[in-house]
Amino acid sequence: MLLLQVKKYYETIDNEEITTAKYDKLKISPVHIHKNKICHKEAILALGEELVNYIHANHSQTVEYSAGSASEEVAVEN
Repeated sequence: MLLLQVKKYYETIDNEEITTAKYDKLKISPVHIHKNKICHKEAILALGEELVNYIHANHSQTVEYSAGSASEEVAVEN
């Protein structure tokens, strides 16, 4: 369901529909509780891949990471 919300978010900000042919071909949605776990996993991976491809193709924003900005302390859990 979260990936569908991400899809709707990008469709709203870009004013265009994101085509998800692989996901649509599977004919499964988060509300299909009668489908097995493997079918849902395949649908999640297909939708995720299509969203990532769309974002890469249409949004060239990058996030830069600087090693100096990271904290030197590391939390250790016992």
